Amino acid sequence: MITGGSAGLGRAIAKTLVQHGARVMIVGRRQDALDQTLQELKATASGDVLALSADVTKPEDITKLASTVHSAWGGLDLFCHCAGRSMRGTVLGTSPEEFRDLWETNFLSAVRCAQVFSDSLTSSRGHLVLIGSLASKVAAGYLGAYPASKFPLAALAQQLRIETEASGLHTLLVCPGPIRHDQFQPGDTRYSAQSNAGMPAEAHRPGGGAKLRQIDPYWLASKILTACEKRRAELVVPWSPRLLFAAAQISPRFGDWLLRRTTSG
Repeated sequence: MITGGSAGLGRAIAKTLVQHGARVMIVGRRQDALDQTLQELKATASGDVLALSADVTKPEDITKLASTVHSAWGGLDLFCHCAGRSMRGTVLGTSPEEFRDLWETNFLSAVRCAQVFSDSLTSSRGHLVLIGSLASKVAAGYLGAYPASKFPLAALAQQLRIETEASGLHTLLVCPGPIRHDQFQPGDTRYSAQSNAGMPAEAHRPGGGAKLRQIDPYWLASKILTACEKRRAELVVPWSPRLLFAAAQISPRFGDWLLRRTTSG
């Protein structure tokens, strides 16, 4: 099951799984996008592919997902939580309501899904994949509530590993840099409508202006499946930001300096 499976990385993971012969259920809020992606996946392979419209910020919708997958397949081997969204803005210019909204979308939805599907995944010695971000490790400027909603995923993943790994549940935290989207070309800005006074123009670009090459979603999907097969704890792409993570832990001031030099901040 892949939440956020009708677009972007979620769609790439779904297509990669289908090509490997997996039964796949994609979940999203927009029925039109689900229908289009479902047609693409069925054209890719003849495997069992299902699409279900649901909002994973709503407990009743997650319960519906669990009931549907149990009726269709009896359980899960992999749950990939790709649902989420980003934003742009300053911390002081982002309302508490916007913080709450991203917290629900990017973090609490992952908690709810983990709690609902953990028994099934534990029984199958399956995989819970949480799609975080480089912002799960460092908080660049001008991303509004996004880092505060992605940082908790790192804590959630680590706590789940400590508490459930021995019983068979594998938890993988994926922390990618900016991912290439086919609908956005290099040089386009994605968040110009959320402009705050005083924000640099680069902040509106994918990755908040991070000086990193955009990642091919199908390449990343393949890396995620390999990380599941090897039951790794984390996948950070690209590798180089790990040096920034380490520096920020040793010296926050030095970490801040490095972050300003490598992002729009």
